[in-house]
Amino acid sequence: MSAAAEEPAPRRGASEEVAEQIRLHIQTSGLGPGDRVGREEDLARRFGVSRPTLREALRLLSSAHLIRATKGRGGGIFVDATPEEGIGLSVSAAVAGMLEAHRIDFDELIETRILLEVPLAGLAAQRAGDDDVAALAALIDAVDADPENSAVIEEVDGRLHRLVAEIAGNRLAAAFTAWVVDVVQPRLRAFIAPAVVEPVIADQHRDLVQAIRRGDPVAAERAMREHLVYLRDLVSAVSEASDS
Repeated sequence: MSAAAEEPAPRRGASEEVAEQIRLHIQTSGLGPGDRVGREEDLARRFGVSRPTLREALRLLSSAHLIRATKGRGGGIFVDATPEEGIGLSVSAAVAGMLEAHRIDFDELIETRILLEVPLAGLAAQRAGDDDVAALAALIDAVDADPENSAVIEEVDGRLHRLVAEIAGNRLAAAFTAWVVDVVQPRLRAFIAPAVVEPVIADQHRDLVQAIRRGDPVAAERAMREHLVYLRDLVSAVSEASDS
């Protein structure tokens, strides 16, 4: 056995232990966004730690987007997001930073979307109920009512991708999909604006929704893949035009 294998795992600090206890308390108590966790002094007493240790634990949870603190009358510590929503927000922030630093490009991001969203579309086709189909159809109707409005199509695009992930029923995957809407989508739409043909996007959305309505996972995956590959082709076209 190597010396590295014999070394014990590093012990977590007191603040990390308390952060984990608070996280478990939130989950086991069924607390959701907006629910009150308690006041600082109450939580310090409950978990048997000093106020500085508690504050560091709260800072860790806040940086993970799980809690928020408010001051004044009625203030305290409140749940800010569910664990899966917190993951989505953290991923969004990380991806935004990578884009700003040019450590990742649109090609890689769209490839990631293909790996994630294509199977989610298939699951959505298998699991969609009548209310889900109605919600998707309402998005298509919004575009049909104003087919030349690129702002409407862009908004529907984001809402549709989010909804498909939610219908698929995998909360963790839906959380990861959130960065598509929050970070990638606005930047991507701005980049491909010179080349995008909005009616093509609208038709691709329609094909996807129809496949989900029919309960056809193969067709839903194909429609999602074609949509994302189209976006990737637009990125390539705009990039080549700017280089020439």
